[in-house]
Amino acid sequence: MAERPNHRPRQGGFAGPEVAFEENDHPRLEQRRQRIAEVLSGRLGGQLENGGNIGAMHDQDSTVDYAALKEKIREAGKELGFAAVGVARAEPGPAVEKMREWLAAGCHGEMDYMARHAELRADPQQLHPGTITVISAAIDYLPHRQSAENPDQAAISRYAQGRDYHKVVRSRLQKLADAIAALTGPFGYRVFSDSAPVMEVEFARQAGLGWRGKHTLLLSKEGSWRFLGDIYTDLPLPPDAPIDEHCGTCTACLEACPTGAIVAPYRVDARRCISYLTIELAGPIPEEFRPLIGNRIYGCDDCQLRCPWNRFAQLGDPEFSPRHELDTATLIELFNWTEAEFNQRLAGNPIRRIGHERWLRNIAVALGNGNATVDRKKALKMKSDHPSELVREHVEWALTRLEP
Repeated sequence: MAERPNHRPRQGGFAGPEVAFEENDHPRLEQRRQRIAEVLSGRLGGQLENGGNIGAMHDQDSTVDYAALKEKIREAGKELGFAAVGVARAEPGPAVEKMREWLAAGCHGEMDYMARHAELRADPQQLHPGTITVISAAIDYLPHRQSAENPDQAAISRYAQGRDYHKVVRSRLQKLADAIAALTGPFGYRVFSDSAPVMEVEFARQAGLGWRGKHTLLLSKEGSWRFLGDIYTDLPLPPDAPIDEHCGTCTACLEACPTGAIVAPYRVDARRCISYLTIELAGPIPEEFRPLIGNRIYGCDDCQLRCPWNRFAQLGDPEFSPRHELDTATLIELFNWTEAEFNQRLAGNPIRRIGHERWLRNIAVALGNGNATVDRKKALKMKSDHPSELVREHVEWALTRLEP
């Protein structure tokens, strides 16, 4: 698989609001505020609200020490909370052909945008003219280490239990771009956080942030629980060197996948992936996969949970701490949310984009995979006349499982 589909966070909307830091977000927060304020004290105007500075161009004939500038950018990124910052040339290389092969095999399923925008991924210049360099950045997000092994509990992918990563990562990338402008003057750039066709994993690999694991995610000795973001720029920064791969003969991620979606090392068939089935797929979940979904109602972390390198992962940025008890809620509690409650409680959360209908579809399947308790049957029967045919179909399937 040449590039991660949108159903899992890219390690991958446009301009989001500025991050509103709170006093308890980080023990060194005030110190970080002051340091970043120093960097930004000379910031120049002209940046666009959509996360770019399309009209500006950097004077590449200047006497800038670009190697030193890269280190200052890396330092500013660390002050902004990025776990790692690296630089790559804006040339995806052989990964482009692998992406095309993946698309030709239909592994993207119903994610038509993957095929429509393939050439924009292949050529960063088409997406943002003037781009010669990619600044790749990563933020750790692991919110906790507990698992949802209780079949009554809802299993929600860890990346989706807190704030929407798109806005958090994008806001910090914009602040990093502002810091760069304060150092260099106006320059051409555009920031991306899973918001456009960008080969985040490949650029992060080239920039030395990690290697591509056999599950197709970016992996490092600090694990894989990381969001990725990029800045396309016309700054001629010297690229970092890729690091060696360290998966060896390990196949733990392939063996852990409940639906066998990792069909070969470095290749995922999204049509079998629980993340795709519970998030990207708009219609009915194929019956062959429903029993394999278990209690997972939004995404799946199994390949990451089994990866040996994630034993060394540290808890991530507090921005992604669980909200509304999404790390402990039961299936029945979430199934009983009205559409208004769903929209209100999940405001600012990536789950909201699937809508209440798919939310109920997913939970109905999870309820059908558990024990045939009175409470489960009651909860399902209350939705048996739901206005949505999609919901009714999955409720009926679940009741048939519990009442054979």
